Amino acid sequence: MRKRATVICRRGKRILLVARNESKWALPGGILKRGEDLSNAALRELKEETRLSGKSAKYLFHYRGTQKHHHVFFCDVSKRAKARANNEIAHCRWVHVDEIARLTTSSPTKVIMKILGEKRNGTRGK
Repeated sequence: MRKRATVICRRGKRILLVARNESKWALPGGILKRGEDLSNAALRELKEETRLSGKSAKYLFHYRGTQKHHHVFFCDVSKRAKARANNEIAHCRWVHVDEIARLTTSSPTKVIMKILGEKRNGTRGK
């Protein structure tokens, strides 16, 4: 199973999502390069896809999807920095956390956001 660094960027109650063409919305991230550290991969993918430079990448949790093993990080970015679609990404959008469930997103994005909500509410594993 391939390892993927998945990035959560948050501004208040908004989360940064990306999309390729007119496809599903997803959290930024991608597959690790050979020998690459997970946190470095998270920062690299964020920069490649959105042109945002993360100040740091804090490991949150992991999730094994059907095709990839997601290592989820929180990346802090400047409040003034503007996300711009780059590389294979066609769109970037800051989305209110309550709106994400109503969007067409990748399956892992739905699960990761659910886990994040459970962790935030202290209900994970109960």
